Amino acid sequence: MGALRGMLGSKYRCIDAHLHVVDFLQDTKGLQHCLHYMDKGNISHASIFGLPVSKGWESWERHPPEYYLADDSKCYYYSAVDAFLAMELRALDPSQQARFFPMIGGFNPCDKFAYKHIERIIRYFPGIWHGVGEILFRHDDLTNLTYGDPSRCNHPAMDSIFDLCLEHEFPICIHQNITSVGTKTYPKWLHEVEETFNRHPKVQFVWAHCGISRGVYTPLYYQIVKRILEHYGNICVDLSWIVYDEFICPKGVLDDHWLELCEGYSDRVCIGTDVVNRFEYLPATIQKYDMFLDALSESAREDVAWKTAFRLYSPVRA
Repeated sequence: MGALRGMLGSKYRCIDAHLHVVDFLQDTKGLQHCLHYMDKGNISHASIFGLPVSKGWESWERHPPEYYLADDSKCYYYSAVDAFLAMELRALDPSQQARFFPMIGGFNPCDKFAYKHIERIIRYFPGIWHGVGEILFRHDDLTNLTYGDPSRCNHPAMDSIFDLCLEHEFPICIHQNITSVGTKTYPKWLHEVEETFNRHPKVQFVWAHCGISRGVYTPLYYQIVKRILEHYGNICVDLSWIVYDEFICPKGVLDDHWLELCEGYSDRVCIGTDVVNRFEYLPATIQKYDMFLDALSESAREDVAWKTAFRLYSPVRA
């Protein structure tokens, strides 16, 4: 797909490595609607997730919430999302289906039976799955707004999930904050990340947002991400959501350290919009990366824009 001229969107062919096709109420505008705006944005393919939790509407709230931070109502795990995602995909023609890399994610990551959900989804909807994710572990205020134990990537329930990913050659996209909201002195949750990576050295991990989330900051952030990539060859990162706006290109100015990092590890870096059902935002969101892509070498630019994501997500269909 060539550059689109005179339209809002990237001037480079891109793969959206992080796209949610439902919102926190489990509503979707549909994959046909999504494709329309992918075309406007020059997005050839997309790795698509549901959301594993649904926001409740509590009795004391007069107005329904539209987002997980809208009020203090809790979120609960919602396993039907994977079936909905599969049915949306099957409604497309084969050429349209081929543009999506659907992922399995509708399970409670603190449940040691969670691996059975993945096995069932593969059995009842075979031949379409490209991986697992986005799994929501430590995730700013969402962690405390979700029923049950706080989820974490080194939870014992996840060992069987990681083993299953290895068996199916699935990449797994994880959201695990590097620290907690308000903790600005040290990376509080980094030991959980490294314990997971050490225990599962053959699993292909994609660390969403490089471990950063809303309200989450830590000193030496760039150095931490660089060290993770140096020490763990099975780790890729996506630059979606606020990591780009607040660290890589704060106030519209590119950070040279992040440019150097992405140039050196381009085959393990991908970009994504992290759009949540609001597909009309796809063209503008993917376009913002153009200044960053402009600053990379041609080979690194192709890696970050689409080759890394294609290598990660395209091969497997379980």
